[in-house]
Amino acid sequence: MPIIVAKLVQAVRARVRGWRAALAVALFVFVTSWLAMWLAEPASNAISEPGTYWWWFLVTSATVGYGDVFPESGAGRVIGAYVIVGGIVALTILFTELAASIQAVKGKRMKGAVGLDLSDHIVILGYTPGRTERIVAELLLEHRSQLVLCAWDETPEHPMPEQEQVLFVRGDLTDVDVLTRACVPRAATVVIDARDDNEALAVAVAVDHLSPDAHLVAALRDMSRSKHLHYVNARAQCVQWHTPSLLTEETLDPGITEVYADLMSGAGGGNTYSTRLPASLSGQTFGDCQTRLGRDYGATVIAVRQNSTLLVAPAWDVRLNTDAVLYYLAGERIAPDALR
Repeated sequence: MPIIVAKLVQAVRARVRGWRAALAVALFVFVTSWLAMWLAEPASNAISEPGTYWWWFLVTSATVGYGDVFPESGAGRVIGAYVIVGGIVALTILFTELAASIQAVKGKRMKGAVGLDLSDHIVILGYTPGRTERIVAELLLEHRSQLVLCAWDETPEHPMPEQEQVLFVRGDLTDVDVLTRACVPRAATVVIDARDDNEALAVAVAVDHLSPDAHLVAALRDMSRSKHLHYVNARAQCVQWHTPSLLTEETLDPGITEVYADLMSGAGGGNTYSTRLPASLSGQTFGDCQTRLGRDYGATVIAVRQNSTLLVAPAWDVRLNTDAVLYYLAGERIAPDALR
């Protein structure tokens, strides 16, 4: 009997693929065993009745065997063994196909060939070994939702499979189908970290076509090319390629690069200054100084240096010494005499 079932399986799998092979084996065993049981069992045994046999076949082939119905003759028991073997074979084929399907889907995900279903996420377009891992690590410190990493075909598999929050898509980053698989139209932020500035511009055109309202951040080697990127999207933020930490900050806090640029240039009417704390204010708390400078001069103290230690955004109750140096943002420098 096992030889017959083995031959049957070989014949079925040679002609039928996938889930249908298990179904074909189960159906064949059901029909043949039902006919044999009808011939072998006495008429007094209700096991071969249509309303009963399907239940007995199900529990027997699954090797559960409740015992509420059972064959009485020796031939019927042989048929029962045939059903058990056939059921095990059908279930084995079924689970094998299930495992193969799961492995195939996992393989496609690892190769970036599966379309995703996300929204309000961050998409990183471009992969540079080492650099991208650093950017992703910084983003994951604060950003709790999933990230999508898109790489060109030269990256054959997911470079960070250990990061469960990072999904992977691979292909031509200027292709609409690839960007759609990464759910760029529904992304909150799209980061372009291309291999060169020309590629960054080409990718930006494709992204703006699909998602003109997304927060677009692009890393450029030559910052003079930012005007070309603004032809594509006037709200796009450009970051120097050699400062990946700034790229991360702009991704998490949109517009912060504009703040930095304004502070560095002073073009917006604000600048950073420093002043030594007058002796008359010694012993005052940082909060007191912050309040006075903000109220009287429209200034914001951002850091204090005292006892050879720099404190950025110190606690409100930190006491200031005579030698303390205040670093502040203001429209113009505050005269030391005015502070005294």
